[in-house]
Amino acid sequence: MSEEALRQQIQNLKKHNARLKRIAHDARNKLSAALDGTGLCLWQLDIPSGKLVIFNRRWGSMLGFQPKETKAQFEVWRERLHPDDADEVLKAFYDHIEGRAPYYEALHRMLGKNDNIKWVLDRGRVTEWDEAGNPLKVTGTHIDMTKEKQYEAQLSSLAHHDPLTGLTNRHALQTHFNKMKAQPLCVAFIDLDNFKHVNDTLGHRSGDEVLIQLSQRITDVVPPNVVIGRLGGDEFVLLMPFLIDYPKVRILMQAVLDAALTPFDIDNGQAQIGASIGVAQVRERDSFDDALTRADEAMYQIKKNDKQGFGLAG
Repeated sequence: MSEEALRQQIQNLKKHNARLKRIAHDARNKLSAALDGTGLCLWQLDIPSGKLVIFNRRWGSMLGFQPKETKAQFEVWRERLHPDDADEVLKAFYDHIEGRAPYYEALHRMLGKNDNIKWVLDRGRVTEWDEAGNPLKVTGTHIDMTKEKQYEAQLSSLAHHDPLTGLTNRHALQTHFNKMKAQPLCVAFIDLDNFKHVNDTLGHRSGDEVLIQLSQRITDVVPPNVVIGRLGGDEFVLLMPFLIDYPKVRILMQAVLDAALTPFDIDNGQAQIGASIGVAQVRERDSFDDALTRADEAMYQIKKNDKQGFGLAG
């Protein structure tokens, strides 16, 4: 082959190599864009060196970092694991690379920039081994699950809390009751007096504001070990871990009564209500409804006697 022909062949190979590089670069950009669009981060770990190759920028931005603000190293990732999750995540990772699990998968928290917490679903598997069968490379994905976890928490809150006041709802009250009844327990049934008059004269929005303010007042006057719930409308329940003749029961009931009797300042005026309260001691075989019925009966006796007070079931 002549020198000119050889030079021409080298030139053609250079052009072909440049073309392949452009194709590879374009393919990588498209892959990065596609992965960013789905929220996925594609990564590969070189185990001997600890170097992480990140195939798109999602991982750093997921944690709130700018490009090149953090190093792509295994130890950096490890340091960013939430301390409450780190042991479980690392166990899952090493179980896979040491042959005890077919793949690596973990849903866990990571500490982002300024220690902001992010939820991540992490998956991977060994894709390359050396001649001795030792793992060399692990390839996998991260996906940001923070919004999903927040949504899950919101659903859980809605399932257990009254949407207007944020207090425990009936379903959650029953759950708390079943857990607390092994110890001394009282149930207080609170029915508001003159609340219909507020709705009729000031409007339902003002009535809702009264309920919200009263819920906060009750929260402020009862100790943390008392569960406060709303059954709906103007009916509230307290689960108190005390015997009914414990002096604090009467003190708490008076505090709740005072909270209801104190006028409420709202946007279109002032609302004045009261409360009738019945308290019942939970018996060994009581269901939640059994105890609530006796407390309701004690409350009804207060209603019959001009309202505004509390009574203890016999």
